[in-house]
Amino acid sequence: MTTSALDLMPGVEPTPLALLLLGRQSDPDSERGVDCPGELPAASDPTLVARAAAAKATLGDRLFVLGHHYQRDEVIAFADVTGDSFRLAQQAAARPEAEFIVFCGVHFMAEAADILTGSQQAVLLPDLAAGCSMADMASFEQVERCWEDLVAAGVAADTVPVSYMNSSAAIKGFTGRHGGTICTSSNARRALEWALTHGSPTRPRKILFLPDQHLGRNTAVRELGLALSDCVVYDPHKPGGGLTAQQLRDATVILWKGHCSVHGRFTVESVREVRERVPGVTVLVHPECRHEVVLAADLVGSTDYIIKTLDAAPAGSSWAIGTELNLVRRLAKAHPDKTIVYLDKTVCFCSTMNRIDLPHLVWTLESLVAGRVVHQITVEPDTARFAKAALDQMLALP
Repeated sequence: MTTSALDLMPGVEPTPLALLLLGRQSDPDSERGVDCPGELPAASDPTLVARAAAAKATLGDRLFVLGHHYQRDEVIAFADVTGDSFRLAQQAAARPEAEFIVFCGVHFMAEAADILTGSQQAVLLPDLAAGCSMADMASFEQVERCWEDLVAAGVAADTVPVSYMNSSAAIKGFTGRHGGTICTSSNARRALEWALTHGSPTRPRKILFLPDQHLGRNTAVRELGLALSDCVVYDPHKPGGGLTAQQLRDATVILWKGHCSVHGRFTVESVREVRERVPGVTVLVHPECRHEVVLAADLVGSTDYIIKTLDAAPAGSSWAIGTELNLVRRLAKAHPDKTIVYLDKTVCFCSTMNRIDLPHLVWTLESLVAGRVVHQITVEPDTARFAKAALDQMLALP
């Protein structure tokens, strides 16, 4: 069934942004705005589920479908594996016999899968408009200019780039070229610890953290014990990032001014309101949330941490979850013995994740059955080589 604004969790109210957040309108700041070259089946077609199942059965072992945790239920139903972005890319790499990898996620995830899979495999993204506003907040040209500013300040030689998995292949390639590493929300602490001790132990190191300032700040302050004053924010839209050379020299962590449009919507007021609304509630949020929200919450952790925590929670317990709404609704359905509510009272789907719906998936699978490879994602070889070096460094983290 297609998700509608009427099919939300109890207590969650539609807003004027509902259609956009449900993936039914376009966001020019985070979507690539392309159309499918063929006819999409109608969302009202009652045979969509049967058509998807038939196409998948026809393709058999030639096909491997990946579904990110934030995807719609109607799409997750056809995923061979569900997980976060890096786990899914790893799963794709572990299936060399699969000729077609259909990635139900967003653009940077499909890029990572293309980097890690073999040349004989094709990675497809059912809707090319499924971008990521956070990843798009750091372009290669902007990051190159930032590095020039670090060179001018005399700190580039002592700066290690650490890029979040939620970044483009170009940014991952930049990270690999400069000896840095990729991180996920699960291993960000290990990545920052490695970066600060990388190289000579007698020389202080700096980190350029891309592109999510909130994950970088929360990890540096909460996990490593740094002060907020040890972190500065580099704004790519201001000359010199809006920072002086001395500020760059004094900082330990240089945070890129980027954020997740979903997790950035949660506020301290959201936490206060849910505590009043649900007595005895435990507030659990993702580390992409703002620092003040993380401080106000009871628990903080990655998507996998959120899932495992709720799996282990006792029956009768109450939880307010601060992450993408598709996942929260799915967790509430999976744990009817617990009270699981959404942290905010307004719609907060990831609009670009919601671009991939059942019509796009059916169109992609039926195109493959007909011998047409559509919406293939490929990463330029030189960029892929350096990006893979940064990903390999992540895998080698202690």
